[in-house]
Parts: sequence; C-alpha cells; structure tokens
Amino acid sequence: MIELLASIWIQRIAFVVGGFVLGGVFESVIIRRARKLAESTRFEWDDLLVGSIRGVATLWFGAGGVYLALSVGDVDPIVVSTTQNVLMVFVLGSVVIATTRLVGGGVEMLSGRAGGAIKSPTLVVNLARIAVGVLGLFIILQNLGIDITALITALGIGGIAIALALQDTLGNLFAGVQIILSRQVRQRDYIQLSSGEEGWVTDVKGRNTTIHTFPDGNLVIVPNSVLASSIIKNFSKPKRALWVTVEVGVSYDSDLDHVEAVALDVAKHVLTEGEGGVADKDPVIRFHTFADSSINFDVRMLVGKFESQGPVQHEFIKRLHRRFGEEGIEIPFPIRTVIMAGGSES
Repeated sequence: MIELLASIWIQRIAFVVGGFVLGGVFESVIIRRARKLAESTRFEWDDLLVGSIRGVATLWFGAGGVYLALSVGDVDPIVVSTTQNVLMVFVLGSVVIATTRLVGGGVEMLSGRAGGAIKSPTLVVNLARIAVGVLGLFIILQNLGIDITALITALGIGGIAIALALQDTLGNLFAGVQIILSRQVRQRDYIQLSSGEEGWVTDVKGRNTTIHTFPDGNLVIVPNSVLASSIIKNFSKPKRALWVTVEVGVSYDSDLDHVEAVALDVAKHVLTEGEGGVADKDPVIRFHTFADSSINFDVRMLVGKFESQGPVQHEFIKRLHRRFGEEGIEIPFPIRTVIMAGGSES
C-alpha cells in the first residue's frame, strides 16, 4: 500500500515537473527560434504574435502537467474541482495577458502606419489593454459560475460616485481622448501654447501631455484639459516645412537691385550647402520699410523642420555679413539728426 501511494505521488510529481520542464524547453527552443524567424521577415505581425506569448507558454505546459497529475489515483472531488478552477483562472489569465500585449502592440503598430513612424500615445494603448483586461475578467468570472449581472450593476452605481469624486481626473482623461481623436496635435508635432510653452509633443497620457522643449531640452507637463482649451500654434501642420524670416537693413545710398541680387545668391547657397534648408524652393526677398537710418527688407527661406531654422539663420547672417563687406554694401548704425530751435544741427 505504501509503495502504491509512493508510486502515485511520484507519477503526480513527474507530471507537474515534466509540464514545467516542457514549458521551459518550448520557451527556450521553439519560441526563441520562432522569434529569430519572425525578425528575419518583413511581416511585422509575426514579431508581435511571438512576443505576446513570451513567458506564458511555460504556465500553459505547467497547468497541463498539474491537470494530468489529478488523473493519477483517487483524488478528493473537492480538491479536483478547486484545482481545476485555479488552473482555469491561471490559463485564462495568461491568455488575457497575451491578448493585452497583442492588442497594445497592434494599436501602436497601426497608429504608427497611420500617423508616421511614431508609437501610439500611451492613453490609447492603455485604454485598449484595459478593455481587453475587463473583458477577460468577465469571461473568467463567468467560467467560475459567478453571475456578473449584479457586478455590472454595482460597477455602474459605483462609477457614478467615482465620476463625481474624480471630476478633474476624468476631465483630463476625456480631454486626452479628444486630443488624440481630433489629430490636430500628435506626437512629434512642434507646438506653441498661448501661455508661451513650446516644444515637441512626446506623449499623451491619461492625465497630462508631455512636451519636450527646444533648445533647452526640459520636460513640460500640461494637463490635458488645459491643452484642449488652449490656443495652439502647430508648426508641424499642415506640413513640417516652414519659412524662416531674417530682417536686414542697408544704407539709403545702396543700389537695391544689387542688394537684392547679393542677398538672394547668399540665401540660395545657404539652402543648398547648409543643413536643414529646402534647396528646391527659392528664397524670397521683400523690401518693406524706410527706417530712420536704413531701408529694411526681409529674407524668407524654407527649412525642412522647426529645429533647422536656427542653424539656417546663423549661417545666413554670417555669410551675408561677409558678402556685404566684399561688395561694399553698408549695414548702417542707427543715426538720428536732432534740430533744436535757435540752434544748429548736432
């Protein structure tokens, strides 16, 4: 009798240990090879699928080993039923975890295709994962024989109380959803708020939006409700290229046709040879003001992105100053003539 019991327990332990060992082998051999094979293809969904089941395969095999161990010998029906329920919760829970990974990665992938090579905002990914998690929880409860109707009713009543207590948080949450759905402000857009803050939008979360400032590189955190109600200037829409304007003044004695030709030549060379300029778009020069000591004009050059305007302005001013000196074109100092009553000019 003792030998029989020992044999039964050895078989049970063998099934359990064997299940986890097979799971580990499957994880280290099959999953690893599948991951390498997926990385070698251009199809992205296979990488996502393999990554989503990483770590859960061992649990599935281990649960299978425990289930087989219950079939060895006589086991108390209550123990069998309880253990099976626990296994079901673990297996379904692992399936939910794998599905949340798959859905979250899929949302990021699809949003990257739709809106450029960027990931989806954290808010969208988290909402998708929460939806899958809640659905998986309901499925687990149903399989345990728990009536979820009362739970849903209680959640509805509790949700009203929570909504009243968390008005600001929920306001920011819905404002974040509105920001994402409107697509007027997206990640990697360079924006300027009416309050003066400006920078690249790095992420839209449940409560706030993070902005990476330029050129100091600080992080500005703006509540979603504030961002949704602000006047925003988006330098990245409808296109990322933008015009850079440099104001220049020359002496009244200057030949303006010659000044225009020299300035255009310098601007074209800056756009062609410098970094960040759009070479296939000609610069524009417009004289606009008879100032106190100079005739002022604007030079407008098209750059490919917001951060390129500084280097382009820098290089243009250096080259134009040197070229004006070579051409004998004067950039005058401010001069004002004052005539005093009863006196002479001074």
